[in-house]
Amino acid sequence: MPIGNHSALGNCTVFCQRVHIRNIYPILVDWCINRHAEITQNQAKKDQPLSLKQLAMATKLSHLYASILLLVFIHPFTAQSRTLKSNTFEFLQNLEGCQKGQNVKGLKELKHHLKNIGYYPKDHQHDIKLSDDFDEIFESALKTYQKNYRLKVTGSLDSDTIKELMIPRCGVPDPINHVDTSKQAGRTEHDSKSSKFHTVSHYSFFGGTPRWPSSKFHLTYTFSSSVQVIDMQELRSACSRAFQKWADVTQFTFQEASEGSQADIVIGFQSGDHGDRYPFDGPGRILAHAFAPTDGRFHYDADEKWSTNPSADEVDLESVAVHEIGHLLGLDHSMDQNSIMFAEIPQGTIKRDLGQDDIAGIRALYSN
Repeated sequence: MPIGNHSALGNCTVFCQRVHIRNIYPILVDWCINRHAEITQNQAKKDQPLSLKQLAMATKLSHLYASILLLVFIHPFTAQSRTLKSNTFEFLQNLEGCQKGQNVKGLKELKHHLKNIGYYPKDHQHDIKLSDDFDEIFESALKTYQKNYRLKVTGSLDSDTIKELMIPRCGVPDPINHVDTSKQAGRTEHDSKSSKFHTVSHYSFFGGTPRWPSSKFHLTYTFSSSVQVIDMQELRSACSRAFQKWADVTQFTFQEASEGSQADIVIGFQSGDHGDRYPFDGPGRILAHAFAPTDGRFHYDADEKWSTNPSADEVDLESVAVHEIGHLLGLDHSMDQNSIMFAEIPQGTIKRDLGQDDIAGIRALYSN
């Protein structure tokens, strides 16, 4: 390709952006230096000054060289920026091995997270002072979290606990009463003539067991977002399919409300502090939240990477919708990892079908 024209410089820049940029830089830099030296040496041998055309070529070579160096300088920072945006919970890796009595930067942020998802005593929710100190209250909260997620109860930030904490999840606080499995809500015992066996249901209900009255088994929904994130038709289709999953196993029916009319359920994308006292925290942590009956609010975090066909770093729109609708109907989190109502869902995961625990829970809630 001719190096002495503007299109060559543009083409080179585009090419550098499309290939593994660090591999090609050394080759281009060497070429520029050698070519520049070759022109200069040839003219020196002839003892002739450079022509205007040759001077122009040398100048363009210098510009190309400078452009390459600029790309070398910029690329690591742009790559780092993308990494930081997609991994906002990676600070947890620096906390691995922390124990009571230590003061480590980042613990305060983790305390806020555990507090938001229900692991601090309710009488401490408002007056507790959070710091980077690994204190007794934090150790107790951590042990409760480890029990809830069937981890080894160490009271320290071991590798397994860090990995669990890094999984994206729903923002609704966990039901802490599930720590003692002998007191789990929904525990059932089945007898049969041939054998006696026990099954434990992990579903749970919100405090006070709120539910929709029998006069409201036909629920309408609408959409209202403060941020546009995904194509509206994709959102409508994903939510329609999610509502149908629950309609198939209950007496509920769901219908999108006509434009301008009031609805029982309002779904939308929100970002940061959006006025419901449960602010979102940026990408990679809290994905969404919904309120118990008969509130009807369901919010997606607009800062996540949403998709209806997720890649490894995206969140499945429909999977999260099925989960949050469970909250709208009155189900709290389940500690059954196969359940839709399990709080966590890794990026790239598609989990759209109700489990037996979900079905048993919703039918038990509306059985009388």
